[in-house]
Amino acid sequence: MGIRSRFMIILAVIFGTATVLIGVASYKFSERSALAEARSKGDLIFNYILANRDFYRGKQQPLIMEVFEKDRFYPELMSDFVLTRGTFDIFKGKLGGYDFKQATLNPLHQPNKADQWERELIATFAKDPALKAREGLMEKNGESFFYMANPIRVSEKDCLRCHGDVTDAPKDQVEIYGTENGYGWKMGETVGAYVVYVSVEKALAEARKGAMVLYLIGAGCLLVALVGIWIFMDRFIVNPIVQLSGKAEEISLGKNIEEGVGIKRNDEIGALASAIERLRMSMVRILKR
Repeated sequence: MGIRSRFMIILAVIFGTATVLIGVASYKFSERSALAEARSKGDLIFNYILANRDFYRGKQQPLIMEVFEKDRFYPELMSDFVLTRGTFDIFKGKLGGYDFKQATLNPLHQPNKADQWERELIATFAKDPALKAREGLMEKNGESFFYMANPIRVSEKDCLRCHGDVTDAPKDQVEIYGTENGYGWKMGETVGAYVVYVSVEKALAEARKGAMVLYLIGAGCLLVALVGIWIFMDRFIVNPIVQLSGKAEEISLGKNIEEGVGIKRNDEIGALASAIERLRMSMVRILKR
């Protein structure tokens, strides 16, 4: 294998590796930016939902409970679960790409029942009472989401009015939801988790597309560079060396010894040509003597 081929292979490996690394770095940077944006959006939505719930619990619910009799139960007025879910459903209808779930192990409203991943999340909160929040990436129905979650812990006796002993629950509630689910909660128990999901599928797809475009541009530049280097080496390095090699062989055989080397350059090739030219002239003088 010639010098030119070896040199081109080395350059191709170096440039190819650099192009791949640039593509990977571009994807990672875009992915990090997408996740940061998803976290910012999720944090805004999550805090709004929790603020809405806290305002209801602190200001509205006490007044509502004073107005209605003990056995009366109107979900839209008396349940912060229904309030937060209804508020988010309206929001979700106007702006897609988000989801919110009050994932519960034993809910009254069965659509709130936690799936397998959410049960594992709730178990994590239950094992560590000091854990207040979790966030990260997860897959749901084949789509990538950034999630933010807070535990649902029974911290007030008012929760047990509806979710404690079924015999103590409002009669209206029992008529609406039945007696099988949503009861038996205990004070201090971790019964669920508020989870906000922000879709990052589109953002990650754009990151992959951007990285691929950058990689293809880099590969195109690599190809152009290799062609340019090949032409340069062929014209200014390989051909002169082949010409000098042929001339040196002629001199060693005494052929065409009167013809000069014919290469004059101010570089290493020129220095080699001058050396061979001096050798030729010395051979000429020797032969004349």
